This record gives sequence, structure tokens and C-alpha cells, in this order.
Amino acid sequence: MAADSEPESEVFEITDFTTASEWERFISKVEEVLNDWKLIGNSLGKPLEKGIFTSGTWEEKSDEISFADFKFSVTHHYLVQEFTDKEGKDELLEVVIILNYEFMIAPAAHSDAVLSESKCNLLLSSVSIALGNTGCQVPLFVQIHHKWRRMYVGECQGPGVRTDFEMVHLRKVPNQYTHLSGLLDIFKSKIGCPLTPLPPVSIAIRFTYVLQDWQQYFWPQQPPDIDALVGGEVGGLEFGKLPFGACEDPISELHLATTWPHLTEGIIVDNDVYSDLDPLQAPHWSVRVRKADNPQCLLGDFVTEFFKICRRKESTDEILGRSTFEEEGREVADISHALSKLTEPAPVPIHKLSVSNMVHTAKKKIRKHRGVEESPLNNDVLNTILLFLFPDAASERPLDGTTTSTDNNPASESEDYNLYNQFKSAPSDSLTYKLALCLCMINFYHGGLKGVAHLWQEFVLEMRFRWENNFLIPGLASGPPDLRCCLLHQKLQMLNCCIERKKARDEGKKTSTSDNVTNTYSGDAGKTGDQLGPDNLKDTDKEKGEVGKSWDSWSDSEEEFFECLSDTEELKGNGQESGKKGGPKETANLKPEGRLYQHGNLMLLHNGEPLYIPITQEPAPMTEDLLEEQSEVLAKLGTSAEGAHLRARMQSACLLSDMESFKAANPGCCLEDFVRWYSPRDYIEEEVIDEKGNMVLKGELSARMKIPSNMWVEAWETAKPIPARRQRRLFDDTREAEKVLHYLAIQKPADLARHLLPCVVHAAVLKVKEEETLENISSVKKIIKQIISHSSKVLHFPSPEDKKLEEIIHQITNVEALIARARSLKAKFGTEKCEQEEEKEDLERFVSCLLEQPEVLVTGAGRGHAGRIIHKLFVNAQRLTESSDEAAAMAPPEEELKRLGSPEERRQNLVSDFPPPAGREFILRTTVPRPAPYSKALPQRMYSVLTKEDFRLAGAFSSDTSFF
Repeated sequence: MAADSEPESEVFEITDFTTASEWERFISKVEEVLNDWKLIGNSLGKPLEKGIFTSGTWEEKSDEISFADFKFSVTHHYLVQEFTDKEGKDELLEVVIILNYEFMIAPAAHSDAVLSESKCNLLLSSVSIALGNTGCQVPLFVQIHHKWRRMYVGECQGPGVRTDFEMVHLRKVPNQYTHLSGLLDIFKSKIGCPLTPLPPVSIAIRFTYVLQDWQQYFWPQQPPDIDALVGGEVGGLEFGKLPFGACEDPISELHLATTWPHLTEGIIVDNDVYSDLDPLQAPHWSVRVRKADNPQCLLGDFVTEFFKICRRKESTDEILGRSTFEEEGREVADISHALSKLTEPAPVPIHKLSVSNMVHTAKKKIRKHRGVEESPLNNDVLNTILLFLFPDAASERPLDGTTTSTDNNPASESEDYNLYNQFKSAPSDSLTYKLALCLCMINFYHGGLKGVAHLWQEFVLEMRFRWENNFLIPGLASGPPDLRCCLLHQKLQMLNCCIERKKARDEGKKTSTSDNVTNTYSGDAGKTGDQLGPDNLKDTDKEKGEVGKSWDSWSDSEEEFFECLSDTEELKGNGQESGKKGGPKETANLKPEGRLYQHGNLMLLHNGEPLYIPITQEPAPMTEDLLEEQSEVLAKLGTSAEGAHLRARMQSACLLSDMESFKAANPGCCLEDFVRWYSPRDYIEEEVIDEKGNMVLKGELSARMKIPSNMWVEAWETAKPIPARRQRRLFDDTREAEKVLHYLAIQKPADLARHLLPCVVHAAVLKVKEEETLENISSVKKIIKQIISHSSKVLHFPSPEDKKLEEIIHQITNVEALIARARSLKAKFGTEKCEQEEEKEDLERFVSCLLEQPEVLVTGAGRGHAGRIIHKLFVNAQRLTESSDEAAAMAPPEEELKRLGSPEERRQNLVSDFPPPAGREFILRTTVPRPAPYSKALPQRMYSVLTKEDFRLAGAFSSDTSFF
């Protein structure tokens, strides 16, 4: 039984050879990718232009395939070309003379590598089969060994020809291959040409020389003297002027490439004993510069350090110590305490403003709680800053109410001046702009964050001092806050408006005390103009009409919040109380008050009296945050009828005030009279024929004025004939000023930096534009326009992202470095020393090309003007390197060249003008039949590069596949 069961237990393993192996599946995947990317068949295009490989646009697309569990990345590199007669993307097909790969297979993982020779051969076999099956004529490369070695092998198949791409990489150059003769031996042995004699080999040679020593040329940028005290300057810089330039040479190296493009084997000698390759005799020179990585630039550092304040969390009290300003804090923190002081009659004497008044309370408090040496800012620096910010402090005469502006400001119509509209910053001659620059400089040079907090505390105290003493703030345009500027600038303008109103009232009271004679408005206007100055006449002429009025007619008390009902008795005495419900006839006997001037030839409709324009209250100025608050309040009222009615009443406060002023100035008037002055479009006049047949004008209110429950009609019926001087103020300057001062006092340094950063960016852009005009670099002009466009989009948002702000600062720093590079190259090439205008223009054009292009051809090679300068630079560097005599090292380069003699004499004296080449490149070409003498003659090419620590050979060897 056991014997019978043995045959049944045998198992036969059957191998199915029809199943595809991993190798075959890999080949199939390569073919699929080639088909998907439409790289099969003949894909020859138009001949490529010279230089298209470096100047053209390269693109790529990738995919991933696997050989068993080993993943490969497949990448197709192609050159995008635009033709007028044909659309599409043409692949690079000059595979015989160009080694730029088109289709590459590489290990997907960075750590993986194809190291063994058997795996390399397996990949090459797969590539060869895939190319043969698909008819693809695009060269295909495979990356082998570690990726850092950048080694590739590949193949390209065409009709009757196959080109093999091979590469050799060594870390050290073999001695026998350090010159041309040794490389020729390698090339000839590799092509293995059966013909004798061998066809001549065409040679192209390029030597690269590196110049690193710039000691003979000092970097023109002087570093700032941080220890220098003021006296007009701080750190070698005036206040209000940003620094500019690189602290180190932004050009680190100059690379000179000397090229012999067309040589033959028999006319050049280069071996280990002698060489004919003199760089001065090379027919082509080209230069490229290596730029210093992230050179330290003053302007960029200034703006960057200021931007860092935006991320700080400390308050001013925490930075300086709460005890330092505890008394000021108590005074500023409680607005109600400040408002309660208004009921106390305490006239403020207007005395002369001096520097001693400017530097006052805060400095004394600091000295009280700590020593003078511990103060963030010393007296000299602080005094200079305050004098710069407030130039009127140096004046020995009392202020006349006009704002002070600095000289040499750009014209207000210029593009640079109006740049603040785009950045939402502040005008370049404004106090806000100057404050931003001072804080930026203090942060960088004097005390950092503590210095910023100290100066801001002093600034806030100065604002309160000016408010309490009726001194206008200089450097601010008169009028309401400019909503195109930053919020801090609007707040300062609001405070200035409050000071103007307060000063006008105080001066009106002073005038009424000395002269109680009541004059007509025309006479009073002239007197008021003398008191307030031309600027105020221009901006607040409506209010000034009553400044000259008797102060007794304003109020009998010091109360500044006028209530309409508080004057009932006087209104009864004047017969004005009946104006609310009486008609024109009942109010016609009232005494007119608050007239400004007669309105042309217009007459009142009912009594035929001339129509007078009334003196009205100025509308309340508002900053953008107040407008937002008002909008939120109005929006919360909802859309109901009651909410809409309440909203309309809140918005008609100014209209009601103007109606009351109009009634007081024009007794016996009606709503139609008011509309004819206030909104002429709402009064429609038509020509009609009266009873006598005469053509007369007849007018009536517009349709919207006749709507029942019209707000204008309701306001007119509510309005009483009260002149503007007796109305409740629309703008409470005292309350608004205290709100502004409180807002300034609670600002943290980070908040302050956020407010002023647009001004700093604005100043940096203006500085860059100013420096660019001196250099006239076309590429920089384009970048500046991009910065302005980008900044205007970012800075208009209330809270721009830090990342976008950093991008703007980085762009400004890059432009600064670019201008610094231009100045460095101009100093090295001596463009300013050229006596001939033509040579100077050529040099400037050459320097401009060096900045914008990766490599620039030197016209005339070593014999041209630029070439001679480059030669001198290398000679001077060699002299400093080889000579031990320091005195000789400082000799002028022209004298040294004369002393050393001609190039031939210097070679005989073993004095080299150039250092050993940092890189040597050779291209060897020939056309020979391979592999048999009767094969078709095909091009062969070998490229070699020799550096100090690298030796690389890359060959493209073609063989005839039809006759072999």
C-alpha cells in the first residue's frame, strides 16, 4: 500500500511562461507614459535658436512608475516655444550636441539609489526596448548612484542611429587628465575610430577665473556712527531722513569666463609642461557676479525692527514702570474728571511757547522716580526730537493760529506727495509722518522699545499741553479729518479742530471784553480775520461770523453746553417763542439775527424782503472710527417704520440747526425760502401766464418735499428762530478733545506701530525712489511700481496680515540691495572717472546688464575698455596676494601695470596676471563612422569640467544601426 501511494504524493510545479515578469511590466509602464505624453514617433520640430536653452522657458511634468516594489519618478522636461505659424510645445531634440535631458527616470525616494552595475544595465535595457517599441526619438536618461553626484546614463534612438549617453564623475582630477592632451587621448580611445588618420577634433575651451579680493577698493557705504550725539544729527543721520545702503559689500565675487570657441587639435598646445591658453588672448570674455547672500541693509533693518514692535504686548506703563507716570495716568484716565473741570471758571493765559515748555512734566517725573542716567532718552535727544516735531517751539513770538509747514516739501500736485492716498498713511510734510520716522530712529538707535514708549508719552503730554493752552498743532492740514489718512493722523486733525474752536471762543471773549461796541457782520468779519489769520478764515468762515459778536450775547454763565430751553425768558422777551407755531406774519416783526450776507437778488416769497444767508454751525468733523460707530448705531435701529423715523431724526440734527439759523436771519420766511437756498433743485420754477396775460415765474416744492410726514416739513415746523450762536453746539470740542487725548494715552507701543507702519512704508518707498533716480536702473523702477501697487492693496485694510506686511518689507529690502549692488559695481568699474562720454555710457550699460542678466559678454574681450578694467582688478588682487610689500600693495593699478611691463614680460618674470582657473571646461567634437569603417559618419561629442574638487566627463557617442 505504501508503495502504491508514493506516485500519488508527487507534486509537479508548472511554470507559466506566458505571464509577464516584473521587468516586462516595467517596460510596459514606460511605454504607457511615453504614449500618454505623446512622445512616440517622429517629433522633429523647427531648428532651435541660439541661446534658447538658457533664455527660454522650461517646463516639466512628472509621473510615477514602479519596478516591483522600487518606485521611480518619471519626468519630462521640455522647452516652451511660441511660433507664429504653429501652436504647441516643441521638445528639445538636438540630442547629438546638447546634453540637456528631456525624459528622465530617477528613484522616487531621495534616499534610494541605483548603485549596482547590474541594476544600471537592467534599467538601460528597459529604456532601450521601450524606445524601440514606441519609436520615441526623445532622449531618455536614467539617474544612477547617489543623487548628489548628478550622474546620468541614457539613450536616444533615431532612424538608423543610436546615441549613447555616458558619464564619469571623480572627486579628484587624475594628473594625466588635467590638460587638453590627456582629454584628447580619452576621447579618441572612446570613439575607437578605425580610420587612419583620424579626422581632426574640434575643440571649445572655457576657463573661469574668480576674483574675491576687493581690498583695494573700499566699500563706499559708511556705517552709521551710533555713538554720535545729536546737534542736528543722530547716528550720522538727520531726523526725518531714513538711512540707506548696505553695511557690507553686496558683491562677493566676480567670475570671468575666457572662451576659445573654435580651435582645432593641431593649432593649440596645452599639456603638463606648456600651454598656449592665455586669458588675455581669448577671443571671448564674459562676466557674471556673485551676490552676497542677504546683505545687511540699513533701510531694511530700520523698517524690520520697527515692524517687530507690532508683535509686542506690553503697555507703555509696563515698559516704563507704572509709578513713573502714575500722576499723569490719573489725570488722563478719567475723562469725567476732566469734564468736571469745565464748570470751573479758570481762564488759561496765552503766553509764549518755548523749548522749556515743551520738555516739561514727563521728564521731571522720570527724574523723580529714577536717576537721569536710567531714562530711556537723554535730554539732548529728546529736545532735538521735540524741536523737529514742533518747530514752532523755537519761535519767540506767540502763535498766530496758522499751522507751520516745513520748507522744501514736494509739490502737493506731485505723484510722490499724493502717495499717502494709496498707502493710507499721512502727507510727507505732516506731523504724523515725522513722528513715525522719529520713532523708527529712536527704536533703532536710542533705547529701543523703552525709547519709543518714552517719546510717545512725551508726545501725548505735549498734545494735552497744546489743548489746554490753545496752541495749534503744527504740521497738520486745517479742516476736518482726512479719511484718506491713517487713523492716528485723523485723531490729531480732530484735536486740532477742537483747539481751533476753543481758541476762537477764547479770542472772541477777549475781544468782547475790550470792545463792547456791536458792529455789523462785515466789520466784524474783518476784525476776526485779523485775529485768527488767513488759514482759519478760509476754513471756518461760517463760525467766524460770530466770533466778533459780543460775548454777553452768547450766555450769561460759563456753561458751554447750550440748552435751547434754558433761554425761555429771553426768547419770550424777543418774541421768538411764537415762531414755533406762528406763521410768517407772526414772525415778521422779529429782529433778524445771525446774518452772514445777502443771497444775490433772491427775495422772501411772502414779504418781499431780501433773503439773507445765515451764520450756521459747522458740521461736526468725524474720524473713520466715529463714522463706523455711528453706522453701527443707525444699523441697530432696524428696518421698521419707527426705526427708520428715529434714524432720520438722528441724521437731521444739522438740518434742524440750519433751519433755526435761517429763521432767525430771515423773519417771515417759509419752507420754500429755505429750500431755495439750501436745496435749489427741490424748488421747481415754471413760466406761467397770470390773469393779466403777463408771463411770470411760479414756483413750487418738488414731489419729494410734498410727501406726507416729510422730514423736512417736520423739522421746519419744529425749528425755532434761534441764531447759531445760541444753539446747542453740534460739535462739542471739549468732549471730543478729551476723547482724542484719552485715545492717545491708552495706545500701546504695538498699537502705535500698527498705526504708523503705513507712514514708515511710505517713507521707505520715497527713499528708495529718491536713491533710484541717482542710479537710473530700469529694472528697479518696475519693482518700485510693483511695491506701490502691492502696498496700496495691503495697507488699505484696517488690520493687514503680518505675512503680507513682511512681504512688502522684504521687497523694499531687495530693492535696496539691488541699488547697493549697482553702486558697488559702479565704484569698482569707475564709471564716474571716465573722461570720455562714450566710454562712460558703455560702462554704465555694462554694469546695468550685470545686474539684470546672469552673464554678460565683454565687448572687445581683454582689449575693450571694460576688459582692461577687469584685467586691472585681477592684477591688483594678484599683487596683494603675492607681494609681501604693503607699500607696493597700495600703489595705483596703472603704475603697477607699467612697473611690471607688458604681458609677455610678466610671463617671462613668472608674474601671473590671473590666479589659477577655478574651473576649466572642454568640449571635444568630431564626426567619424562607428562602429565600422563603412558605417555612416556620425557626430561624437565629449564634455569635461575640471574644478578643484570635481572631475566630470559626459559623452554622447553615436553609432550606425543600419551598417554595423
